[in-house]
Amino acid sequence: MEYLCDVVEADFDERVVARSHAVPVLVDIGAGWCGPCRVLTPLLERLAKEHAGAFILANVDADENMKLAGRHKVRGFPTVIAYSRGVEIDRFDSAQTEGFLRRFIDGVVARHAAQTTAQPA
Repeated sequence: MEYLCDVVEADFDERVVARSHAVPVLVDIGAGWCGPCRVLTPLLERLAKEHAGAFILANVDADENMKLAGRHKVRGFPTVIAYSRGVEIDRFDSAQTEGFLRRFIDGVVARHAAQTTAQPA
């Protein structure tokens, strides 16, 4: 599935930053031992499948990618960071309701579309 991927520090710039110029990328930073992460990640994956390419969900295992978590000043797990046009545009932390996630995703997708249409040809 092209809209779901696992990302590590070595390929973060290519798979998240570069790809976010074409489509928004949500970076889900969590850990296997984190209870809220085990609730949030499957819900985000389901929403990514439902949106079928409107955004990419990039999962980052914080235990294996501590420098990425530090680079993003992650204070707790899970943390979800939205990238568009190569930069962070929004974030949230902790498990959230499906309604919150839908609003967050809709906002990120809309902001990306607005940035894309605002770009000179």
